[in-house]
Amino acid sequence: MPTIEAATSNASGDDGLWRAGWYRFAKALQSPNFGPRPAGAQTDLIVLHSISLPPGEYGGDAVQQLFANQLDWDAHPYFQSIRGLQVSSHFYVRRNGELWQFVSCDERAWHAGVSSWRGRENCNDDSIGIELEGLEGQPFDEAQYETLASLCAAIAQHYAIAFIAGHEHIAPGRKQDPGAGFDWQLLRGQLGWSPRMFPEQVLPL
Repeated sequence: MPTIEAATSNASGDDGLWRAGWYRFAKALQSPNFGPRPAGAQTDLIVLHSISLPPGEYGGDAVQQLFANQLDWDAHPYFQSIRGLQVSSHFYVRRNGELWQFVSCDERAWHAGVSSWRGRENCNDDSIGIELEGLEGQPFDEAQYETLASLCAAIAQHYAIAFIAGHEHIAPGRKQDPGAGFDWQLLRGQLGWSPRMFPEQVLPL
């Protein structure tokens, strides 16, 4: 699958890890499914998702193909149920920890849909979306947490991140990912972030 170079080294916001919103340590494959963030938007939220295509099957390239609008809708019966879908995420973390990026974090990816968090609607406008290869409710692999933690830390160094939540939290009743199999306490311990940054639902009693 063809990849792109993130951006030139003299792009605005180049700090060694980031080039115009592209993360140095991710494999880059540009999605056409993005747009500009609204004027004045403050990117302060990370949203975690889970995805696998077909559901529960890992290791293929269908997710990358979906985000790049290159998925063969006839390749699997499940794909007919999402035929024509145009979505994207900023990042995708595979089971082995491999990291992909599809949209510059300076741009608006299409990952959240109808959503609300911290008193604001339309979370796509001011969030960074991270997809984890997995099935909602099922556990994730150690390598994914390692990549996710380092990625979140790098994002927070470059953007004013104040919150992190799951798709299930910003779109309750409509979405259920990453689900009960995701270990929020493990991630919080790896990051060392304040409990105030996390959804109340995932904090210990």
